[in-house]
Amino acid sequence: MIPPDSPDDRMLLATVARRYYLEDRSKVQIGDELGISRFKVARLLIEARERGVVRIDIAPEAGVDAALSAQLRQRLGLRRAVVVDVPAFSDDDQAVAHLRAEIGRTAAALLGEILTEDDVLGLPWSRTVSAMVTALKALPKVPVVQLSGALTVTDATATPVDVVREAARLSGGEAHHFYAPLVATDVESAQMLRRQPSVAETFAHLPEVTVAVVGIGAWRPGESTLYDLVAPADARAQAKAGAVGEISGAFIDADGKPIVSELTGRLISVTAEQLEAIPHVVGLVTGEARAVVVRAAVGAGIINSLVADSGLARALLAEPPTT
Repeated sequence: MIPPDSPDDRMLLATVARRYYLEDRSKVQIGDELGISRFKVARLLIEARERGVVRIDIAPEAGVDAALSAQLRQRLGLRRAVVVDVPAFSDDDQAVAHLRAEIGRTAAALLGEILTEDDVLGLPWSRTVSAMVTALKALPKVPVVQLSGALTVTDATATPVDVVREAARLSGGEAHHFYAPLVATDVESAQMLRRQPSVAETFAHLPEVTVAVVGIGAWRPGESTLYDLVAPADARAQAKAGAVGEISGAFIDADGKPIVSELTGRLISVTAEQLEAIPHVVGLVTGEARAVVVRAAVGAGIINSLVADSGLARALLAEPPTT
């Protein structure tokens, strides 16, 4: 019997731990090699941790603020929250592109954790969603459904069709997509577009979507691609109707209630009610200016999980401003 805390005792603990943790031996193999039972090997591994021979550190993903993520998830009641740690938010084009890529990379890792072969994935047009798909390495075999039409922007690297096709290629699942603008010229044109076979077929799959990943924009200049592209009169009308932001073209007010207007009648996109019906919706969002719309979307149950930058996370954790 080796006396506890003797050099031989610690050597045995270190030998067992090294073979198990570093050499990937099983407990049975270690027991056979050392002439002891696998049950004793298990006890020695526990003792090695208790006595500090083995120290296990769990390192968070690079660039992620684990403490802030946990606070945000708990405070807002989210299923998942991942906060990308950035020194300060900047509206410089290069800085914005870098942050978007980091949010996309982090979202790709999160999607890989939550998506299973029993799911149906929904994806809209969004620069950040596009960055996520670019960062994806693989997906379970799932169908992928397009959630919105396309916006014509000069710096877009991919259309929603491209995003859906690439995600489906990675997963090996079926792609349900269509070619149509996000905003039609009038309500009648939008109704006609929705009746097109590819649009109607794709939107028929919306009730099947179980996981969606969406971008979130505040209804103000520079905080929503849609805001910056619609006519000023349309932007003012939405603001007057109470819109604080949009989620892939689904407008909500400060209470998270859907906004219905002439502009929303022209959109070829998922509605706020349809988003709310999806079991798990992950929002990708940056910038403290979007705190109001994020808080509204989460409070209304439209958004269940978030990938955000640290500045926005701190704004969300602060008390909402009084009016």
